[in-house]
Amino acid sequence: QVQLVESGGGLVQAGGSLRLSCAASGSIFGVRTMGWYRQAPGKQRELVAAFTSGGRKNYADSVKGRFTISRDNAKNTVYLQMNSLKPEDTAVYYCNGVDNYGRDYWGQGTQVTVSS
Repeated sequence: QVQLVESGGGLVQAGGSLRLSCAASGSIFGVRTMGWYRQAPGKQRELVAAFTSGGRKNYADSVKGRFTISRDNAKNTVYLQMNSLKPEDTAVYYCNGVDNYGRDYWGQGTQVTVSS
């Protein structure tokens, strides 16, 4: 089992920045990929940014150039630095991990609200 705990959400004005953190614990050595998803009201959950199994970074087109995913292996933590935030970035952001068996793990989510 893998446990994921997000933090760092909040309310910010358009153009501002936030950094989300996702701390992983449990059977983390079996985690193959990790990333961030978001879900806005009335919309489907969508990929924001993720590390692939090869260590590359994938980003949604809507956040390229503004968001950066990074990780600290010593702390078992993945980060999402979000700059130049827009009202359309408002959503609940979820940390995701996929293990070697293809099982998905999700955090509880953290709310990000961007005011115009």
